[in-house]
Amino acid sequence: MIEKMYYTMGEVAEMMDVAPSLLRFWEKQFDIIAPHKNKKGNRLFSADDMRNLKTIYHLTKERGMTLAGAQKYLKANRTAIERDARLAEHLQSVRALLLEIRNELEHSGNQPEEVKSEAASTSLTTPQPTTNFLEQTLF
Repeated sequence: MIEKMYYTMGEVAEMMDVAPSLLRFWEKQFDIIAPHKNKKGNRLFSADDMRNLKTIYHLTKERGMTLAGAQKYLKANRTAIERDARLAEHLQSVRALLLEIRNELEHSGNQPEEVKSEAASTSLTTPQPTTNFLEQTLF
């Protein structure tokens, strides 16, 4: 998947499922949001802006912080927030992959229950070593 360098206001609003006016408001409230503007004055958001917007969304919408609380939290915990944002993004991609795998299994005729029963009926035994670790090291 090719990642764009800049996203328009409409694209960002659609991706985040928020109104463009909220994005403009956050831009005024948070100094970490600094979109580029083209000759017409249209805002163009970079990948960094997108990460920052997602962080602000998480703090205000999902965790229920006030704007002042989110601003303080961002200033005090910048590195932890960036790490958490990357982790959340990674978890979302893993979840999407797992959902895709589940859909493929359902469409192929193998239901998850059938897969479980097939795995249970297959004998997967681990070969046992002939000597244990202590015997190998002592003798």
